[in-house]
Amino acid sequence: MTAQVREIALLGEPVLRKIASLVTVDTTKQAMQTANDLLVSLEGTNGVGLAAPQIFESLRMMVVASKPTKRYPTAPQMEPIIMINPNFTPLSNDMEKDWEGCLSIPGIRGKVPRYRSIGIDFTDLAGQRIEMELTGFVARIFQHEYDHLEGLVYLDRIENNQDIISEAVFLNL
Repeated sequence: MTAQVREIALLGEPVLRKIASLVTVDTTKQAMQTANDLLVSLEGTNGVGLAAPQIFESLRMMVVASKPTKRYPTAPQMEPIIMINPNFTPLSNDMEKDWEGCLSIPGIRGKVPRYRSIGIDFTDLAGQRIEMELTGFVARIFQHEYDHLEGLVYLDRIENNQDIISEAVFLNL
């Protein structure tokens, strides 16, 4: 099973607006290929996460891989985590608005409200159910990628069009 860099779906592709399907026993082999493809496809970008719908696979899978990049210079470093059938629960009602971008929506950023602290659960590639708490930027990545599984993009969460700027302006803030 050789991993391949996959094309990133851009805003307007129907797959980005579809609720992704659960990974089941019947889709496990496909999910393993998708997991490998997610990792290698993200590697060649300055992104910190990627969801299966973004590589044209309508499966409930994503990778969270925070690391400092040109796009996110202050991002914390972590090992990439592939998450299958993830869920989350806010640990408080405390939310924060901060800038987000998306590999499927190149060239712009938007200020998006997200929960600061969440509890998550998912299945890993070994089939184990994992639970953990995420805070700050990593919690933001998770919620952003989770939205892709629900057929949403970050622009759907922006409260005011004044909170949208070009990527070039953002990088000079």
